[in-house]
Amino acid sequence: MEILITGAGGFVGQALASDLARAPISIDGSDATPRLVLCDRDPAPPGLISARHPASIEWRQGDITDPAFAASLIGSQTRAVFHLAGVVSGAAEADFDTGLRVNLLAGMRLLEACRRNAVGTSPVRFVFASSIAVYGAPLPEQIDDQTLPEPTLSYGVQKLALEHLINDYSRRGMLDGRSPRLAGVVVRPPLPNGALSAFNSDLIRETAAGRPIRSPVSPQAGLWMQSIDVTVTNLRHAMTLPAKALGHQRAVLLPAVATRVGAVLDAVGRATRTDARARVDFQPDEAIEAQFGRWPASFTAQRALGLGFAVDDGIDAIVSAYLQRTT
Repeated sequence: MEILITGAGGFVGQALASDLARAPISIDGSDATPRLVLCDRDPAPPGLISARHPASIEWRQGDITDPAFAASLIGSQTRAVFHLAGVVSGAAEADFDTGLRVNLLAGMRLLEACRRNAVGTSPVRFVFASSIAVYGAPLPEQIDDQTLPEPTLSYGVQKLALEHLINDYSRRGMLDGRSPRLAGVVVRPPLPNGALSAFNSDLIRETAAGRPIRSPVSPQAGLWMQSIDVTVTNLRHAMTLPAKALGHQRAVLLPAVATRVGAVLDAVGRATRTDARARVDFQPDEAIEAQFGRWPASFTAQRALGLGFAVDDGIDAIVSAYLQRTT
């Protein structure tokens, strides 16, 4: 029995893979420890595959947009897939063709591979890391489980399209999908991956380290954040939920911490006993703030909470967890 993680070399992918290696999850009630198949376009990050798990983890390097490689990732032993691979917001907006190939077409090929490899009446479980980017600018004053997704970035359109396909494949019994919509996962390393919302992590990581930054959004900008630990917990939970609990709508808006840029900096200041705001040069970009800095404080995710998904205990808890991890 195998569990596949695409995008396993990324920030979330590495955290999830490490967590599953330490504490495997049960699929379909089986007591067997699943074998992890990790894939990404680059070699395995140092230390990700521990010598303690040589037989239970395999790294497969390749391009997920290559149909043959994508098809090879899923076989008769695959019982679950965490699909995390993707081209992020700014990169997908700058290069439409690459965003389409990676964010939509590659995902469609994985769905088809799962369909072909369903074992009897037990379809492959498929967790797709969707995004709050399915909501577009101008953002409404309140977002909840009934808010209509209207993406205004290609990235969000591609995420939403794959959500709909996962709903349909699940309805037909071709796979057992679930699409948690993630907010801004922090604190990411300083990688030039094209994410227009990278300032979320910069606000914490750089100011906590005493380094100056430029912010493309104002101190009043509204953000939704979730820690990497809660993100991993919720991805695991999404995989283990019974299909009947989800029903037809497999996309789930996850709970997150609704905060403001100024509040994030104040939390860093409290944790480090410094003036974090003094390190920030605010140069708001209207286009970025409209898309990424106007998330409403009026935000509920009652369906996710009712399904047992976790939420961080405020912005101070997110900052403190990051500092404990890095010091």
